[in-house]
Amino acid sequence: MGASVLLGLLIIAAGAFCQSSSYVPINKIKKWSWESYWLVQGVFAWLVFPLLGALLAIPEGHTLGDLFALMGANPKATGLTILFGALWGVGGLTFGLGMRYLGVALGQSIGLGLCSGLGAILGPVLTGKAASLTMAVIIGVIVTIIGIAIIGIAGAMKAASLPEEERKKAVKDFNFGKGIVIAVICGLMSACFNIGLSFGEELCFDGTAPLFKTLPATMLVTFGGFLTNACYCLYQNSKNKTFGDYAQGSLWGHNIIFCALAGLLWYSQFFGLSLGKGFLTASPVLLTFSWCILMSLNVIFSNVWGIILKEWKGCNKKTIYVLLCGLAVLIFSIFLPYIIG
Repeated sequence: MGASVLLGLLIIAAGAFCQSSSYVPINKIKKWSWESYWLVQGVFAWLVFPLLGALLAIPEGHTLGDLFALMGANPKATGLTILFGALWGVGGLTFGLGMRYLGVALGQSIGLGLCSGLGAILGPVLTGKAASLTMAVIIGVIVTIIGIAIIGIAGAMKAASLPEEERKKAVKDFNFGKGIVIAVICGLMSACFNIGLSFGEELCFDGTAPLFKTLPATMLVTFGGFLTNACYCLYQNSKNKTFGDYAQGSLWGHNIIFCALAGLLWYSQFFGLSLGKGFLTASPVLLTFSWCILMSLNVIFSNVWGIILKEWKGCNKKTIYVLLCGLAVLIFSIFLPYIIG
């Protein structure tokens, strides 16, 4: 494996680790309802940091206005990118709910499993680039889904073996049935992120460095997602009478810091994906498979956090063994397409 390919994988891994850590700061937010802190962290995750990232894709001699003009000159690509971003927003919305009812480990595993497979396949298919889906890529996707499925089995075993009191202690609002339904919807809709990136990959200047080429498309996808999430959160604020959260001036200094940190960590996964893909150009197989690589790493690191947060505490050895097998399969899946491709 070449040095540049290895560096690309390490950069994607760093972004995945940050994303999997993004829900830790949220636990530090005080006295705000879910809809309030979800919206505020979304301002950073889906608007502020994506815009700052897109600035890196503007070569010397051009401005942000030029980038918007370029997007306006390609209304179909721009519209589809935002549209799939809005659909992804449904996945992003239910992503938080999935972890609320299933915990970090199981919630991310199921959602990201479906997101990984469908995103990797549908992106090239819907944009007329199905030829990039070589046998090595397809096998890699299948192995990735198998690895995530094994982890899902471990989660189901955990749910079946732990007493209700113990489950509530690890995940306050644990509800396996409701959580599974939400996680499946999350996975289906979350796959739209990579589809949106596929439609928007040409929305950049010819002089943009390869490392930053997907950042303008990322900005459009997250903007679409923000619209979906903002509408839902404001609706929930109205329904639950929680607009008062935003009027608690004494909490803003504290909560805004942790919302911004959560947003930065979340955005890091796609910033890392863009930079990492810039180093994978020597391997078309890994370039196409990069979405699955990111999702696999997200699942791996999310389960590491699940262990740290004691979500697997009290499980029997068989459950832990199944979990470790799933993680091993995921790690193997990252390198498999390169080996057979």
